Amino acid sequence: MASVLKVNTLTGVTTAGSIAVTGEGNSTTTNLQQGLAKAWVFSAADAALTNSLNLASGTDNGTGNYTYTYTSNLADGNCAAAASATDNTDLNVTVYSTTATVFTAEVFNQAGNEHDSRSRTIICGDLA
Repeated sequence: MASVLKVNTLTGVTTAGSIAVTGEGNSTTTNLQQGLAKAWVFSAADAALTNSLNLASGTDNGTGNYTYTYTSNLADGNCAAAASATDNTDLNVTVYSTTATVFTAEVFNQAGNEHDSRSRTIICGDLA
């Protein structure tokens, strides 16, 4: 028999925004606050936000170079990012210049040349 829990707000006991969930084998815990993506984007080749979370805007800095501005800033530039290009399997995306307010992504082809492309990026880190 399945159970359903419906709530509007969950608050941690020791830290309001931090809730641990006991998982596999009752020995591993996951901190929900730390484990959530803080921003993601599916962008057009001109940096327009096709779909996104926690991003206010995208800027096309030139061929294959894009900057995205957070709606809610990160605590600092120490974050993890993963990205992929969606127009061609021969493209690579590098995320760099991460700060509390923006991140920059570059799309390259196999020859190392910047290339305009739609892309997807996810950012994990701490919100301010």
